[in-house]
Amino acid sequence: MVRLAGVDVGNDSVKVVLEGFREPIVVPNVVAPGYERLVLQEEDSPLKAFDVVVNSPSLRRNGRRYFVGALAVEHEDNFELEETDNKATSDQSLIVALTALAYAGVSTQTAAPSFSGGYGAAEEVEYVVGTGLPVRTYPKFHQTFQDRLVGEHEVTFLSTPQFKGRKVRVAIRKADVAIEGAAAVYHMATHDTLQVKEEELYYGCIGVCEIGALTTDFPVVKRLAVDNHFSHGEQMGMSMYLDGIIRDVEDQYGYTFPSRAKLVQRIKNREFAIQRIGEGQADIKSIVDQYFTRAARRMVELIRKRWNKYPDIQCFYVIGGGAAALKPYILEEAGSMRLRFADESEYLNAFGYLKIAKSRMGQTV
Repeated sequence: MVRLAGVDVGNDSVKVVLEGFREPIVVPNVVAPGYERLVLQEEDSPLKAFDVVVNSPSLRRNGRRYFVGALAVEHEDNFELEETDNKATSDQSLIVALTALAYAGVSTQTAAPSFSGGYGAAEEVEYVVGTGLPVRTYPKFHQTFQDRLVGEHEVTFLSTPQFKGRKVRVAIRKADVAIEGAAAVYHMATHDTLQVKEEELYYGCIGVCEIGALTTDFPVVKRLAVDNHFSHGEQMGMSMYLDGIIRDVEDQYGYTFPSRAKLVQRIKNREFAIQRIGEGQADIKSIVDQYFTRAARRMVELIRKRWNKYPDIQCFYVIGGGAAALKPYILEEAGSMRLRFADESEYLNAFGYLKIAKSRMGQTV
């Protein structure tokens, strides 16, 4: 059975939503070289310990072992994407996406899985996926991205709890690549049946500021079509501000965050106290406030410029993972300029990609 999936390959995390399931699967876009690890106590969830070998004709280096996601976040040799990386051509992004799709397909099977254990036997999950790229990357790379996704790939789970030795063949039959931000508007404008939900969003002229880790996109969506002339993207996102926080914390307190993802976890949980060796605790909230205020000021100024260039925009939505983090700071900086925010902001694109894949398949729930 072919399953529909929305796959948001974010520079900070890969988010997967499957048709029929409301809960997104989120995997930090972090990898580390894998090896035979010493497991003193098994993790309580497979998501916490993706230890995989990935084989794919789209990878430059095939058949290597990786720690992926949460397992890699605290690893001293981990890799996060940088400003020079392109998710359409990145091996790392593909490895994380395929791992997430393999896990999603097997863990959400409605029927009892036929897997009986042992190496060698492969389970297969078939997909039609919707996904997306930033405004500036889309024109040149959407076909490349589509070609790299479509085909048959294989993910073997090694020390992952509950999945040890399971080999999953991920067969992607079709991939529809949309534009980040525009997909979010499509999701907010429509019901799960793809019928009109919000007429203003469906028929209107909507501005979007989609704040990601490495990019910030400003698509203008008119009657659900992306405006070619006024849509724009910036090659900057939250990562530069997160890196600044990490540097300042290290300089002032000697405390090192192993990854941006680890810092983001702390900020989301509002855990601003860090432990100093032999010196008690220190509060880093003032450092976070300083950088997030700077980020908000930059975003508000960019939104103001986009709106001035195209005053026909009826409303401006600020979305994405960065929007959730910066909301109070942006509202303070925006003053009288009215900006809109949305619930589940960081998942809007993934849900939109799922609906786009569904609409192009001519399917409804």
